[in-house]
Amino acid sequence: MRDAQWHRWVLGIAVLTAFGCGGPPDAPAGDPGAEGPLPTASGDGTVLRLDPRFAGLVSPGALIERVAGGFEFLEGPVWIREEERLVFSDLGGNAIYSWTEDAGAEVFIAPYFDGDTGGPGPRRASNGITRDSEGRLVIGDHGRRQVTRIEDDGTLTALADRYEGARLNSPNDLVYRSDGWLYFTDPPYGLDGQDDSPEKELDFNGIYRLSPTGELELLSAGQTRPNGIAFSPDESTLYVANCDADAPLWMAYDVGADGLSAARVFADLTGQEGSGCPDGLKVDLGGNVFATGPGGVWVFAPDGTPLGRISPDEVPANVGWGEDGRTLYMTARTGLYRIRVITEGRIL
Repeated sequence: MRDAQWHRWVLGIAVLTAFGCGGPPDAPAGDPGAEGPLPTASGDGTVLRLDPRFAGLVSPGALIERVAGGFEFLEGPVWIREEERLVFSDLGGNAIYSWTEDAGAEVFIAPYFDGDTGGPGPRRASNGITRDSEGRLVIGDHGRRQVTRIEDDGTLTALADRYEGARLNSPNDLVYRSDGWLYFTDPPYGLDGQDDSPEKELDFNGIYRLSPTGELELLSAGQTRPNGIAFSPDESTLYVANCDADAPLWMAYDVGADGLSAARVFADLTGQEGSGCPDGLKVDLGGNVFATGPGGVWVFAPDGTPLGRISPDEVPANVGWGEDGRTLYMTARTGLYRIRVITEGRIL
């Protein structure tokens, strides 16, 4: 990263910290082409511009809107285009909800997991959610320690629960590639004691892919806390968040028939203050990465340059494109938020 870009980034964080999470109530929208950081009061949160290119992705007048609340810990938003409905997990509440403009939030499945949901640390329920080529929901299932598909009749099918005979840790987030392979992460967050849990059967936290015929392949065991996962628009690059307080960063990998290669740090927030860690992420059609991290949703250019940050009033854990692809939904602790953007993401 060039020194000038880095200095603008650090200055931007200092400005936002001085104003606080809500931003100044009379903050100006400013000139979209202006240089330097610009924190802007934006409805239920704050938008921070760090680079003039951010104005081409998020309008200076864009408002963050809280559309639902009263949950425990939200995750995994995915848009159901044909129903104009968002489905998301309440990991803390052991439930899956749906939300529509007309009806608001409604219970979709509750309880999701019928076993021991763990103590105050572990959260054993539904986490990340995606859709397969037939539109079925596929879940990062903390409670069952597996990747689960919800069939059309509501029954659950285990797609992957063991690697070389050992139980998975707690599958977290997942994404399909257009060739039908499912890529997912498996940190230990659903286990009491995490890496030190007596229930842990694998001595690593992995990134996997599952073939259309059910073959499970370990791609990488090099990240300490692999979490959110997404592809670049051409699917040649895989981004994986590392939700570790000692190494809060995002990795990028080249994707090939033989797996992953050319592992490299895409962005690193070591030393950055603020609640939250690198968690869920999505990529727009231009290759810009929208990734939850300390203090909000960080927006990175394809080369890893931080362009801005979208900070709802609660720290978000995950994001998802919705509606026409120009609305970013954010699952943030107890509330569901959204913001209209200029850029566009792919709807599954």
